[in-house]
Amino acid sequence: MTTEDKINSPYALTIASSDSSGGAGIQADLKTMTRFGVYGGSVIVGVTAQNTQGVDSTFILPAEEIRSQFNSVMTDIEIDAIKLGMLATREAITVIDDCLQQYSGPVVVDPVMVATSGDQLLAPGAVDAYTDLFNHATVVTPNAEETETLTGIWPDSPSACTRAAEQFFEWGASAILFKGGHLHSGDGTTTDVLISDTDQTVYETEHIETTRTHGSGCTLASAVAANLAKNESLQTSVSRGISFIHESLATAAEVGANGSVNHLIEEWGAESVSDVSHTIE
Repeated sequence: MTTEDKINSPYALTIASSDSSGGAGIQADLKTMTRFGVYGGSVIVGVTAQNTQGVDSTFILPAEEIRSQFNSVMTDIEIDAIKLGMLATREAITVIDDCLQQYSGPVVVDPVMVATSGDQLLAPGAVDAYTDLFNHATVVTPNAEETETLTGIWPDSPSACTRAAEQFFEWGASAILFKGGHLHSGDGTTTDVLISDTDQTVYETEHIETTRTHGSGCTLASAVAANLAKNESLQTSVSRGISFIHESLATAAEVGANGSVNHLIEEWGAESVSDVSHTIE
């Protein structure tokens, strides 16, 4: 192979924590980025002992070790997008906020607070620190519970999402993807809503009734980051991410007692996603 034959892949960096079972966290992020043809790197914030049934223990690295990992990557590699996941403590959030001052590219913030199993992944005193990170966010990807914790608003309608978005905008976020997987409308669809300061896009997919959702939030956020790293628009990145997680849930992996999303799906396409975009007056 000559130098001309070498592939220059987009590069995405995940800043999150490890999941020993492989379904969520750093492991899910890197597998997802690879599936989209993006070279993934990582800054490991913490190590969890967990499986598909729950989290047994968590160890968070010292703040300066987190900073050292970021600096090592930043000084050598051009980062095309960053995804933030489980950050766990105020100290970790603060050092990451400081690190991101050096970076001006796309950032996807998944404000991880609770595992699919119900285990707490964010220290109670760290919730308000999270809002400092939103100033860096190209898009924030909260589920319904995270939205309510952060804004006090349950996002179960377009008007509620709009009101919650206003709070995220005050914190500096450029856009918010309100994930609808935890909301059950009863009409057989799952609705995700992407809101920027000028546009609102509603994505509808067939609702998949399953308990094998371990890693779904991490996977969606890293899929969006991977596509942003490829210089896709935010709307396209979100649509492709939703399509990927939809198919990953539809063919969930039979791993452990409760299963996990399937990062090994062969094909996925936008045809599974119906999106309607309109300008907010």
